[in-house]
Amino acid sequence: MLNNTPHLNKSDLFELLSQRFDSQDKKLSQIPNPELLTDASKAAKKIAEAVQNNKRITLVGDYDVDGVSSTAIMVDFFKQIPYPLEAIIPNRFTDGYGVSPTVLQRVDADLVITVDNGISAIEAAEICKQRDINLIITDHHTPCEILPDAYAIVDPKLPTCNYPFKEICGAEVAWLLLGLVKKELALDIDMKQFLDILAIAVIADIMPLIDINRTLVKEGLKQLMHSSRPSSIVIRDFLNKSKITSEDIAFNIAPRINSAGRLEDASIALDFYTAPDTHTAYKQFELLGQLNDLRKATEAQTTQEAIASVNEDDKVIVVSGENWHEGVVGIVAARLVDKFGRPAIVLSIKDEEAKGSARSIGDVNIYELIKENEHLLTKFGGHKMAAGLGLHVKDIEAFTKAINTSAQKIPQDDFIPKEQISGILASEDIDTELLALLEQFEPFGEANLRPTFLIKDAEVVSIKLMGADKSHSRIEVRQHPHQRKTIEIIAFRRVFEMPVDKKITCSYSVAKNEFNGRVSAQLLVNKIF
Repeated sequence: MLNNTPHLNKSDLFELLSQRFDSQDKKLSQIPNPELLTDASKAAKKIAEAVQNNKRITLVGDYDVDGVSSTAIMVDFFKQIPYPLEAIIPNRFTDGYGVSPTVLQRVDADLVITVDNGISAIEAAEICKQRDINLIITDHHTPCEILPDAYAIVDPKLPTCNYPFKEICGAEVAWLLLGLVKKELALDIDMKQFLDILAIAVIADIMPLIDINRTLVKEGLKQLMHSSRPSSIVIRDFLNKSKITSEDIAFNIAPRINSAGRLEDASIALDFYTAPDTHTAYKQFELLGQLNDLRKATEAQTTQEAIASVNEDDKVIVVSGENWHEGVVGIVAARLVDKFGRPAIVLSIKDEEAKGSARSIGDVNIYELIKENEHLLTKFGGHKMAAGLGLHVKDIEAFTKAINTSAQKIPQDDFIPKEQISGILASEDIDTELLALLEQFEPFGEANLRPTFLIKDAEVVSIKLMGADKSHSRIEVRQHPHQRKTIEIIAFRRVFEMPVDKKITCSYSVAKNEFNGRVSAQLLVNKIF
């Protein structure tokens, strides 16, 4: 692959990136009508009726970024009606996932609405029926054959759903439904004001940044730059940039918001989003930062232990540990995928039960692989690239064998990571003009990856370690022996030592670096070959 990498100039790159999009970006006014979502109109009418008749409404969210964002949008919307809404985000450790029977024990309502969960809540739906509670499920996860017996189910993945774009996150489903509620109640609420939170959810939930997702993220990032929402002001101050990108959200904001639900309680993140003033928002954001630091340390320790117990002969890695924090197993699974180049399932054991997360690679559908072996599980759910599951400890060995047997029939090519190198750039082409060119194709993310380039057999001039713990490398290289100009590439979370032949071959991406008002192109290492 590396030998056939073409040399590119800026106009070649422009052509290459233009081919990614069939048509021009949609405008906000072109977003398909929410009424096309199955049951959405029915659900909106029921919510409006509950408001008009002073019924008690409880919202049940989820503890990841998408779930907390969905909850925050709903809470803010109801505050503006104004109408009292009880919002519950289950605790990962005491409640489990979604609208569980445990959560329903503390619900006293006439109407329960779920956001980003509920598509597999069969038992919860039964309890609601017995207690004469109307249940409206809004979700975006893949449904099983048997659906909960709810008043309404709004999920683009339902086989009966005619919504033209299926790959939307939970917060988008909630936002689209609220658009219909607004219409039913003839409210004067500007739905654009929620786009700052919505963009964070789309990016964090790794939705493909094409079609309406591209539009919503683009508009949402603009909204984030001038929103008067206290949480958005804090995010702007923290990032301190003239323009916020999808990668800023993915790497610097989403992990902080996620850390609350992973390590403690997602209400900390919800309080950040819904803070009434910047003082409160700053306090919550600081707390999220501390939790994120703790998450990093916990994750590093667990990753080390997980790597030590990997069976390298398996096509699908399955590892488990007794003291592993269940809030970080998903991230650890992603680290194993990066290191070993195959799907990984990481399980946390407590008593006789194991709970865990799966992450995939390339074109391997981890959801289907797990589903094929669901007879060995107590629960599971998710989508093609990520899933959650639970099973008895005694069944871990049988499940490991079974899923690896299932994986045998998957073509080897499906396991190839999606990183595609665009080409080799000349050193003189790496400048602010290149940054402007790349900016035209933002936001980058899933299904619109930031282009990566190749440096091949470059001479390593010097290596400096950076960061408080000296865990990042700043590598100065010369692409061709005759050149005087050197370029710097940065390898985050990697200590790179001088190779014997003083050469490096690696893929990298180009990002904008803003420091003291000066803008420059920064080269970030993706993979060292």
